[in-house]
Amino acid sequence: MKKENLERLLFAMIKNSKRSDRDLAKNLHISQPTITRLRKALEKEAILQYTLIPRAAFLGFDIVAFTFTRTKDYIQPFWESKSKWLQSKPNVMYATTGQGMDADAVIVTVHKDYADFTRFYHELRTACGEYCEEFKTFIISLTGSEHVKNFTYNYLEKAYEKENL
Repeated sequence: MKKENLERLLFAMIKNSKRSDRDLAKNLHISQPTITRLRKALEKEAILQYTLIPRAAFLGFDIVAFTFTRTKDYIQPFWESKSKWLQSKPNVMYATTGQGMDADAVIVTVHKDYADFTRFYHELRTACGEYCEEFKTFIISLTGSEHVKNFTYNYLEKAYEKENL
């Protein structure tokens, strides 16, 4: 399978994952059986899941919070101890290790309102405080902030093309 065809199909599916193999084949000028084979390969290697990205405000969420934390010693004991706790929280959208802003982990959460955020934040500090030295948050109001660009993967194709010129 040509990598170029895999990439073309992936970006076409990012733009609209509901399209049929027949429609994708017609648009990409690749046979429908080849599209089906390529899709199966992508589903194995490149596609985490099929989903849509709703407007969180439509669902009643007003706040997205980025919480940056620095662990006291090593990050591994923190993740081993708290990964199940974080996974059990449905408002935790993303949690990962990293570096920057004097932190080594970030947790992205959504909240109905500021009171909901403060309840979660206190619960987080209580649950994880023994492992973390510092918590810093960046809060975004989904209804009161100026949104310059929505969160979506539709922009990736242009960034990818730019990197691979």
